Amino acid sequence: MASTLQSWIGGRWIGAEASAPLHSALNNSVIYHTHAEKIDFDEAVTYARKTGVPALMKLDFQQRAARLKALALYLASRKEELYAISHLTGATRADSWVDIEGGTGTLFAYASMGSRELPSSNVLHEGPAMALGKNGGFSGTHILVPRGGLAVHINAFNFPIWGLLEKFAPSFLAAMPCIGKPASATSYLTEAVVRMMHDSGLLPEGALQLVIGSTGDLLDRLGGADVVTFTGSADTAAKLRTNRNLIANSVPFTAEADSLNCAILAPDVTPDDVEFDLFVKEVAREMTGKAGQKCTAIRRIIVPENMVDAVGTRLRERLAKVSVGDPSVEGVRMGALASKDQQRDVAERVELLARGNEVLFSERDGFKLVGDGVANGSFFSPTLLLCRDGMRNDAVHDIEAFGPVSTIISYNGIDEALALAARGKGSLVSTLVTKDPATAAYAVPMAAASHGRVLILEREASVDSTGHGSPLPQLKHGGPGRAGGGEELGGIRAVRHFLQRAAVQGSPTMLAAVTGEYVRGAKVQESEVHPFRRYFEDLKMGDSLLTHRRTVTEADIVNFGGVSGDYFYMHFDDIAAKDTQFGKRIAHGYFVLSAAAGLFVSPAPGPVLANYGLDNLRFITPVAIGDTIRARLTCKRKVDRNRTDDKGVGQGVVAWDVQVTNQNDELVASYDILTLVMKRA
Repeated sequence: MASTLQSWIGGRWIGAEASAPLHSALNNSVIYHTHAEKIDFDEAVTYARKTGVPALMKLDFQQRAARLKALALYLASRKEELYAISHLTGATRADSWVDIEGGTGTLFAYASMGSRELPSSNVLHEGPAMALGKNGGFSGTHILVPRGGLAVHINAFNFPIWGLLEKFAPSFLAAMPCIGKPASATSYLTEAVVRMMHDSGLLPEGALQLVIGSTGDLLDRLGGADVVTFTGSADTAAKLRTNRNLIANSVPFTAEADSLNCAILAPDVTPDDVEFDLFVKEVAREMTGKAGQKCTAIRRIIVPENMVDAVGTRLRERLAKVSVGDPSVEGVRMGALASKDQQRDVAERVELLARGNEVLFSERDGFKLVGDGVANGSFFSPTLLLCRDGMRNDAVHDIEAFGPVSTIISYNGIDEALALAARGKGSLVSTLVTKDPATAAYAVPMAAASHGRVLILEREASVDSTGHGSPLPQLKHGGPGRAGGGEELGGIRAVRHFLQRAAVQGSPTMLAAVTGEYVRGAKVQESEVHPFRRYFEDLKMGDSLLTHRRTVTEADIVNFGGVSGDYFYMHFDDIAAKDTQFGKRIAHGYFVLSAAAGLFVSPAPGPVLANYGLDNLRFITPVAIGDTIRARLTCKRKVDRNRTDDKGVGQGVVAWDVQVTNQNDELVASYDILTLVMKRA
């Protein structure tokens, strides 16, 4: 008997009475039901605000990043349970890998980025601070803070796990509790992963709720501190974003919609080139992966007019080798569409696309299903069409068949190819296959105006390329116009989407207190104990050392040149140096850097373990022979990564502000140095 799915609302599972049946994509048998019980969305919203927000705010960015990593490890340990369920959606093992391990991989990625880039607090300083007055007493900067609201994530049917996790990860880092709403057709897989996430014990109470079925009046209960994200059709996105309550309360709404993505074969590529085969392979993979049910799939194949026959022939050959059927059968490379409704919708749209165009490959070319009991499944043959006049045919730029369907469109000249690409009215991704850097330099900036991501594919990139249809956590996912006009992922940018940005003005001392980060001009604490002698826990933001002085000599310059091998004329040729804007020989910038380290480093063994890096280096004023320099070293920022070394000794990262000045108190060099610092415990 088919199970009844449940919603996770207010800290409990809701749902016992069966409602709408959900069918297996493989044979159309009923495998689950949604639940009939109505959800109290006032309870859900109140639970998120009153319980979820405080629970998440008890953790800082670093601690939430650590939870994400632990959660990713937990889900990875149970992934085979998810693969078994994913099979029912019609997905092959490779399709499920993108969804399941792509989802956990996104958690890992955000855990890593959060641990590297976010502070041990709930205030993210978006500096640097800038002076707003002549006397140095008034400055301004920007901070990002948790919004104090909740995020509603509405997802499509095609990626039931990745779709949830790629939105959950950055909002969780931003201390924003989530209410996830998957598409009903494959919601059983989302319910399974949410159960695992709660079983892990890693989620703070109220951090994640799940809605099976309708969102009811949920959107009507949101306020200005909340956020809505949506993935799905452009038509549904348009309806949701016009919700009167969302508009009245200026609730941020981000949409990532299906779009008519394209791949362009540049005119410089011939059938004898490696790039030609790469193009055909990429198109075929995008047509058949996930049975073409990807928002990033290639729908328009834009090729030179004289290459149409060659591309068509190669693609037909590849598609003819694709076995379709039950993914559990060895050799099957393409599974089913998600549902019979989806199957009917794709068939209707193919019929519209075929009017006035040629069908190069379809079910008439020997379509035969593999596996037992699949005759009533939601399968659809790979279908390839040809449009010879894309500038006049609107259908190929307006109608999307969300399945294994794509259309070859011919062009004359790269400008026409780019014009055809733009006819899609905005898309998530486009691919340009070329072996000519000049073609890429010309075409990509124009393509970028109407596509959220541009992949340049050629033989050098192909060895590592993740492909046209793979959004990566580090890069923005989203596109203009028809693609929804929103942005997801993109590294820490996505976390910032769920935070509130505010400008802050005040004295440097006050800004330092607010940001938790030393601001130039703020008060410092100086003591007899060298800052490098303090353990991580004992260091305070603003702990500072003003070093003794050192006069730079000609011997310093000569010796540094001998050690480094840097004999640049500005350091050694007195006559040539006189003709420059400086009018004299100057010291190497890296000598100044090294000399400053000699001034502020405490040489004895101690809590400072290693130099971890150097950021924001600027050489401001040249240092000449006879100039006297000194340095101020100030604890700028501490990040507790909650890690230990192989001996069990805790460590943190400390950023130090370094200012090197000359005898006239002029700034000659400025930078941040990062160190690993030992903890007492």
